[in-house]
Amino acid sequence: MDDRLNYAPCGFISISHEGMILEVNHTFGDQMGYNKSELIGKHIESLMSIANKLIFHSYFYPFINLNGHVDELFISLKNKQGEPIPYLLNGRRLDKDGLEIMDCILMQMGKRIHYEQELRMTKKHTEEAYIEKDQALEKLKHIYQEIESKQAELIEMNSLLVELSSTDKLTGIKNRRYFQEKLDELIRCCHDGEQSFSLLIVDIDHFKRINDKYGHQTGDDVLAQLASILSDHSRELNIPARYGGEEFVMILPGQELTEAKKTAELLREAVADYAWEIGNLTVSIGAATFTQDDTSTSLLKHADQALYVSKENGRNQVTHYDEMK
Repeated sequence: MDDRLNYAPCGFISISHEGMILEVNHTFGDQMGYNKSELIGKHIESLMSIANKLIFHSYFYPFINLNGHVDELFISLKNKQGEPIPYLLNGRRLDKDGLEIMDCILMQMGKRIHYEQELRMTKKHTEEAYIEKDQALEKLKHIYQEIESKQAELIEMNSLLVELSSTDKLTGIKNRRYFQEKLDELIRCCHDGEQSFSLLIVDIDHFKRINDKYGHQTGDDVLAQLASILSDHSRELNIPARYGGEEFVMILPGQELTEAKKTAELLREAVADYAWEIGNLTVSIGAATFTQDDTSTSLLKHADQALYVSKENGRNQVTHYDEMK
């Protein structure tokens, strides 16, 4: 970190997708009473009260996952003495060396707290005056009803944001984040002795030629149509998702090698038989079945290696990793 950022007139922290502090500048450490080494490796929520954790979970995570950034989030963090320090936070999500991180700028808001305290005191005096009149009580009742209504709307909006944060905007199916969570969840269950599952990686053959010849809009249409085919030919328990670019993945709970290959072949044939506006289009598929030695990384690697073999053998093919051994 260069000196300009390290001693900038505002705090800077960088946190991982899981909320662990990866970097922090001198300004933030000084404001909070910590050395940088004491903050790096801590979870950001360890600096928060329960109320501020709720704010972080209901606003920061949904918005930064949906939009890639958060603007002007008012939040308090506890300094080394346990005292609340108010901040205005702006955050941005980005990928760095294949890892998702969130960079945050924090501006101290001490004066704003004083203004809010004055407003609270004014509100308290106003409410005390209103309580003396029946008309004021009725008005307050109406206000509280509106607040309850807005809270219900907020809960509904948060549910929608959670759904949007797990959906690929272009294709409408689940995104890589959702897929990774479900893959990790399944692997934990299978390590505990539950049934196995298989994984497919589906890659469009010569997709670059489509973009080069017909343009990126047509390429986007092809991706959306392929996502629809994958969804239409999936069982209820299967989980199709867009992994990135022209690559799609599908989790097949309960399916071993033979059934996974059958599912993959049906998908390959469905794509090849589809009436594409651009003419013929095919996919290559790599498959792998979970073993007790697998992690999410190794299982994805095995499916990717099988996909590479399908490509090398002429494309428009299905290869299972176990057949390569």
